[in-house]
Formats: sequence, structure tokens, C-alpha cells
Amino acid sequence: MKREHGAVQPGWNWGPFTARVPFYHVKLQWPEFIQGLLVSAATGLALVPILTAYFGLSFEEAVAATMIHTTLIVSAIFVFGEPYQPGWITPVLPLVLGFVLKEYDNPAERFQLMAALSLNFTALLLILGVSGIGKKLMQWIPDVLKAGFILGAAVAAFKQVFVDDAERFLNVTPISITVACAISLVFIFSIPFAKAKLKSKPLAILASFGLLPGFLAAAIIGPLVGEVTYDIQWGILWPPLADTLAKTSPFHLGWPSLEMFQASLPLVLVAYVLLFGDWVTGNAVIREAQPNRPDEHVDINPTRSHLATGLRNLFMGLSSPFFPTQGALWTGIHVLVVQRWKDGAAGGRSLHDGISSFALMGLPIIYFMLPLLTGLKPLLGVALSLTLILTGFACAYVAMEMTKNSTERGTALLIAMALALFSPWIGLAIAVLATLTLVGWEKSAAV
Repeated sequence: MKREHGAVQPGWNWGPFTARVPFYHVKLQWPEFIQGLLVSAATGLALVPILTAYFGLSFEEAVAATMIHTTLIVSAIFVFGEPYQPGWITPVLPLVLGFVLKEYDNPAERFQLMAALSLNFTALLLILGVSGIGKKLMQWIPDVLKAGFILGAAVAAFKQVFVDDAERFLNVTPISITVACAISLVFIFSIPFAKAKLKSKPLAILASFGLLPGFLAAAIIGPLVGEVTYDIQWGILWPPLADTLAKTSPFHLGWPSLEMFQASLPLVLVAYVLLFGDWVTGNAVIREAQPNRPDEHVDINPTRSHLATGLRNLFMGLSSPFFPTQGALWTGIHVLVVQRWKDGAAGGRSLHDGISSFALMGLPIIYFMLPLLTGLKPLLGVALSLTLILTGFACAYVAMEMTKNSTERGTALLIAMALALFSPWIGLAIAVLATLTLVGWEKSAAV
């Protein structure tokens, strides 16, 4: 569908949202599509080992649950018209896991607590989105408190890998996980490597695939050292959606208790702070690129973003709740897609073409490809550990950059340890008290 010069990419408007139909309103771009297929296969199934180990689902049921999560994530693009490459609120995932797994041993109760988190988050987003209070709230929260929240996610991520999941994953495939993490850390964060890829186009192309090279290296080395055995099966997997919903949905399990809703509130507030940071980042990337593409105006609408994310969390909380998989931004991929769009016509006629193609045009094809799923199955523990370690590293350096002096850095670490080691209410109380007494309540410089 053609667009007038300088206008927003056409779609079907409904309320504050814009639906765009694949191949009609948005065009397929093969570079993004191929990368999306490979990277999504490596990362989209990272929750499967958690769902099978701690939430009582079979492998097939865990794949079905992940398909529900992914379908809701990509609805941000095709149903609601968001201009971001959507993803999880990844930094809060370790905090959520630590909380949920500690509070309950029964898989049904764990899903109920996940539903309470999702529904609380829905209410918060809808209230703040409609009222416009969200931006004022973020300006009111001090930077050191935000830094403590983010650093707490780093501590929780490393604790999950090296302590809580050590017997289940790290001790089973230590060499594979080490190789995957080492290569990915170098490719994504290394300063010497960043200088080297400026001089080498092959290195630059390889680095553009993010965590995929490290994951593929683990897939090759794992069998050579005897840590991984493949049992690839051919055919099509039909994800058992009905059986999955019977084990996950509050309509079948019963509704969360009042205590669950109360206990989950602190983590919901932390998640909102991190989600708002994702929106700020996504908007900054788009606005930086916008002058290079005067042919297309990208519509940034905070109210729409609040409502769309709230509704996605509502649908997830009622079907197969796993907080916080319904976030706003997959930061690294968003940057890659926007950068190609910024470069001109070679990057596609519309930003929505790129983000739609990376989302596989909304088609959940990887969840039906049995050879791909069974080939990845022995590597899912590696994928989970890799995701958590990269999240921890990224959260740590982001948090440190937000602090201005040694007192703020020490306070952020104290807040982080409190959030990672204590219950959410106690952790949040310590965070507020530490901020008030050690640094003072200074409003954020920017949102």
C-alpha cells in the first residue's frame, strides 16, 4: 500500500491504534526476515527449560506457551501499530523468577502468581496511560533509585545462573555455556572488538547477528565435548494449546489470591520503571534517525504505547501468564532495524516493513518446525543461561552509567542486593530508605 511523502505508513485505524496487514500494508524484507528466523529460534524458546523444570509443563506444552507469548508480542506491531521491535522487559525477569520460585513450590500457584503480576501490570499501565501520569512519575523517581532497580536485575541474573540453576544447567553443559557467553560478550560489548570490526567488514557483518554466533559455536562444540546429544525429529509439531491453557490459565487454575496481588505490587512498580526506560530508548533511536527519512513520519504516541502494552499483558494474564514477556522493546534488534531504515531506500520503504519482517510477518512458523525445535531442545539451557548473563552484564553497565559519584554507586549496589535477596516489599522499602538517607530524593534529570 503506497504512502504519501512525509506521512505515516498506512493501516486500518481503530481507536488510538493502527492495524497493518502483512504483505498488504507492510512489505517483506528478506534480510530482516532471515535474521528474525535465526535469532528468534535461538532466543524465543529460552523460557522452555524454565517452564518444563519449574512450572510442570511438558516440552510440547512449553513450546505452545511460548507461541502464545510470541503471538501477543508481535501483535504490538500488526494489531496496535507500535513502531518498536517488541520484546520482553528482560532486566526484571531474574527478579520475577527469584520471587515466584521462592514463594511457591506448586506449579499451579506459580502460574497464579504470574497472573497476579500480569493483571496488576495491566491495571497500572491503563491507569497511567489514560491519565498521563506516567511521565510525571518517571520524572519524580531519582536516577539512583532507577540505577538500583537495574543493578538489582543484574545481581538476580547472575545469582540465577551461578547459584539457583547451577545444578540444572551450568553443571550439565559448562563448556558450551562458557563458549557461548564468552563469544557473545566479546561480540556485543568488547571495546577492542568494536575497534577491530571498524576495520573488517566480515567481522562487522558477523557482529550484526548479536548473540547468534556464540549460540552456534556452543551448538558445534557441545557435541564434540560430550555435553550435547541431538535427537532431531522430522515432521510438524502441533502445539497442544488446549492442554497448555488447562495448566496455565486462571480460568482453569482459579484466580490469584488477594495476597498474591498485594505481594506482586513492588515488582510491578520496578517493571514499570524499566519499561518506561525502554520507551525512552526506543523513541531516542527513532528520533535520531528520523531526519534521514523525511519520506516517512514515525508516529510516537505514549498513550497508545501504554494501552497496547496493558492490553497485551491482560490477554497474557488470562491465558498463559509469564511476566514480564510482554514488554515494549528488543533494544539491540530495534537499533539494527532502525539503522537500516535510516540508511535510505536500501533499508526499506518503511520502518514498519523492517520490524514486521523481523517479526516473521506475524507468522509463528518456528513453533511448528519439529526439526528446528528438537534440534534446539538440548541447547535451551545454554540459551537461557546466555540470555541471563548478557542481561546481567548489560544491566550492570547501564546502572553504573546512571550514577554520578561513589556514594550513589554504593547506594545503587545496596538497593540491588536488597531487591535480589529479600522479598519485593522489603527490598523496595530498603531501596526507598537508602535513597532518602544516603543520597537524597532528587528528581530525575530526564526521562
